[in-house]
Amino acid sequence: MPPDNSRTSQIIEEARRNRESREKSYRGRALQLFPWICARCGREFEGKRLRELTVHHKDHDHDNNPPDGSNWELLCLYCHDNEHARDDVAQWYDADSAGSDEDKPTLTHKPFEGLAGLLNKMKTDQSK
Repeated sequence: MPPDNSRTSQIIEEARRNRESREKSYRGRALQLFPWICARCGREFEGKRLRELTVHHKDHDHDNNPPDGSNWELLCLYCHDNEHARDDVAQWYDADSAGSDEDKPTLTHKPFEGLAGLLNKMKTDQSK
């Protein structure tokens, strides 16, 4: 059965429209402005792996998209996740944050709790 040329043409046309739409988006603009390198770890991206490169908004405001790209940096998926995770942790410990104490992580493990007793016991044993 011969391939359906009209269906193939539709797929190609849709792919072109999608590419043009992406290029007009801030991601497409960022990929035109900056080298395809993660700004944190320095890994280079090309081909299919280019999708692993994300646009990070430096001020975390996704509506702030200046045409010169001054609010953007390209980060790989891992560095981008790390960047946002650091912000989440920093908010837990920020004394000025609006969250309550219940929002902060509870730390129950105290690894050095018995250390003073052990040191005193060692001193006592050595002096005998």
